[in-house]
Amino acid sequence: MVVFWFLLIALVVVVAAVALFVAGGGSGAALPEAAADRTVWPLPADRPMARADVETLRLPVALRGYRMAETDEALDRLGAELAERDARISELEAALAGAQAAAMAGGAKAGPGESESRDRREDEGEKE
Repeated sequence: MVVFWFLLIALVVVVAAVALFVAGGGSGAALPEAAADRTVWPLPADRPMARADVETLRLPVALRGYRMAETDEALDRLGAELAERDARISELEAALAGAQAAAMAGGAKAGPGESESRDRREDEGEKE
């Protein structure tokens, strides 16, 4: 019977404390704006990311792992920049291949026999 009265009094005290906290907790003023729960990325906004930027990048940790929105943002940017670089590399390789093909075609037109006959003409011109 003593345990029952103890539990009943404890319950009344807890309910009264919660009621006082809720009723007297606010002064009627609005709550201040909450600070944004986002980190400022140390990634450069004015230039493409370099290897050092990726090496120093530390993704923010949340209660159950990484914050998905910020991690996705960083990975999306990395993916876009890598795709842009891959496209530029392909473009430059194609231009290089075209220039090499043109150089080979220009060298093949002259041919080895033509250069020998030109050398003979120059030698004959010096003899005269």
